[in-house]
Amino acid sequence: MKKILVTGALGQIGSELIQKLRDTYGEDNVVATDIRETEADVVKSGPFELLDVTDGKRMYEIAKSYQVDSVIHLAALLSATAEAKPLFAWKINMDGLLNALEVARELKTQFFTPSSIGAFGPTTPKDLTPQNTIQRPTTMYGINKVTGELLSDYYHQKFGVDTRGLRFPGLISYVTPPGGGTTDYAVEIYYDAVKKGEYTSYIAKGTFMDMMYMPDALNAIIDLMEADASKLKHRNSFNVTAMSVDPEAIAKAIRKYIPHFKLDYQVDPIRQSIADSWPNSIDASSAKEEWGFKVAYDLEKMTEDIIKKLKDKLL
Repeated sequence: MKKILVTGALGQIGSELIQKLRDTYGEDNVVATDIRETEADVVKSGPFELLDVTDGKRMYEIAKSYQVDSVIHLAALLSATAEAKPLFAWKINMDGLLNALEVARELKTQFFTPSSIGAFGPTTPKDLTPQNTIQRPTTMYGINKVTGELLSDYYHQKFGVDTRGLRFPGLISYVTPPGGGTTDYAVEIYYDAVKKGEYTSYIAKGTFMDMMYMPDALNAIIDLMEADASKLKHRNSFNVTAMSVDPEAIAKAIRKYIPHFKLDYQVDPIRQSIADSWPNSIDASSAKEEWGFKVAYDLEKMTEDIIKKLKDKLL
């Protein structure tokens, strides 16, 4: 990658990925786009363009004018939001993806878009979910993600587009507030622990889901995009993970630094039903074997870092 276009740059991943990409590839070589404009560093620290991803013509014009060689398509509605507005989610998630893939095809760029553990469903094996397995999701978000995986494979096989992707677990970050995902409790719990010393979880006790700290997720995107294409057997939607945790496990890790932290529950039936359809843990061995995927943070190291950073930020 030398000149990169990123959609959804003000979202959870984009707001941190943009800065890392600019630090790595140069400020002028990373074009951030989003449907809104703010005073955020993403907007001020390098090229920024307003973009509605359902406007394929505008996306193409931006990509061509900056002569990008890579497109990282992040713009999407997340799981809980998508379930509340399923038709709107299909329009944003699928029209936006098709437009981004078309830009990559026409301009012969490299292409990345994230998938998710939401691409799995209730009939998928729950423990150490394999790279290749049954995918019959029961949510609009999951359906969008499976479709995105298949479309990315199609554009590679049919048109030769260098498509790549990761099936992300829940991503935990102290930088950007939660944005409507089922796993967002794992972000909220740290904020409330530092601010209030207590948290009410909308996900039930004993509900295990895979998670990853954002710095590891950002490294995984760059590592995959820079990987030798000849070694990629799967190419799109590699399983990646750092830990499988439930709310109690996170609370226990927090109490090492905030001993009085209190956790209780008020389960949200919609988000709980989504979580129940997802794996307890996934197998990331294909990513490790094909391009050397690795993580630096487990639950303990992540918790120590987040609490320190949040105390500096909030207190």
